[in-house]
Amino acid sequence: MDVRPGTVAVWSDLGCPWSHAVVWRLWDARRRLGLEERVRLDHHAFPLELFNSEPTPRRHIDIEAPVAETVAPRAGWQPWSAPDSSWPVTMLPPMEAVQAAKAQSLEASEALDRGLRRALWAESRCISLRHVILEIARETEAVDVGTLAQALDDGRARAALMEDWATARGDEVRGSAHLFAPDGTNAQNPGITIGWSGVYGYRIEADDPTAMEAFVRRAAEG
Repeated sequence: MDVRPGTVAVWSDLGCPWSHAVVWRLWDARRRLGLEERVRLDHHAFPLELFNSEPTPRRHIDIEAPVAETVAPRAGWQPWSAPDSSWPVTMLPPMEAVQAAKAQSLEASEALDRGLRRALWAESRCISLRHVILEIARETEAVDVGTLAQALDDGRARAALMEDWATARGDEVRGSAHLFAPDGTNAQNPGITIGWSGVYGYRIEADDPTAMEAFVRRAAEG
């Protein structure tokens, strides 16, 4: 995995609650270390719906999200409050939008990624829809919305999304979220060990928040 110095490569699906927790913890670790200007997040798509040939079932999300919330309680979590029919059936358009924003800058793409996660997990907004994606882009103040709209309309970032999927089908990327540092260090859901109980569902077996700081430091040193 070729990761540029000064970046952490983040492979994830926007509809994965574990990735929401991981990305929030990355932002928080970068802020605590004072490395916001030296380290950027380079987002790549790990499109679960393409791997599974179906939308991610809501019932799975309802089981996973409350457990993921325990490792990042300040990330912004609210139960879905919009009509069930408004739940996003696909995450491909917003993940494509993040890749389109990356053509502007890593700062733009990471701001849009974070805004989309907040909109889904905390605000019950259907981020599959073009107009919602553009509304969120305006809220970031880091994205050129006109350029993003053109990119969505002509599909110029679709190839980048599909290239990410092709890479994710290889041996290196194991799931959402999987992080890579410039020195080759990598981990899926760093610091978080997820277990399963047939009675209670998912559970956190171990949690080391300092693992995120290690990735940010390695990116800065790279």
